[in-house]
Amino acid sequence: MAKPSSPIDFDDFLLLIGKLNYSWTNTESLLIHLIAGLSKIDKETATVIFLTLNTTRARIDIVERLSKLDRIPQKERERILSLTKRIQGQSSLRNRYNHCIYAFDSEGGSPHSILMRIADRKDRLVMGQMNALDQAAAEGVEDAVSALQQINQDIWQSIRDLSYPQ
Repeated sequence: MAKPSSPIDFDDFLLLIGKLNYSWTNTESLLIHLIAGLSKIDKETATVIFLTLNTTRARIDIVERLSKLDRIPQKERERILSLTKRIQGQSSLRNRYNHCIYAFDSEGGSPHSILMRIADRKDRLVMGQMNALDQAAAEGVEDAVSALQQINQDIWQSIRDLSYPQ
């Protein structure tokens, strides 16, 4: 485990995680407009499809698959696939902080996140990856929030440019 860059207040870090979650869900909800536009259906029907798919992966998959239909022009397909790739690029950090537990040092040191995932390797299990909640981790979350805000704006621009249901 790497030495933490500098301590951070845990409550401040939780606020950053909340901002990350808000930014993520707000951006993910824009997939409704992409589903509607690519499927040539109304937003209400696209919302039912979106809500029926209960994982981000499934929601992104449907957008990507719809964009790959032969009737979708190449430039439109490339634009949509670029957006979904950027969303997926932010998922690792989001998943790290949404699928973990937090551990606190009994001597007042920086808290850590412990990933709640088991990885099967050839001859062993790997679990409980720990990450320090320090200034570097906070900056990573802030960078992710900024990236999601930009993706959000770019999706809205695409919705307008492609005349998808708003």
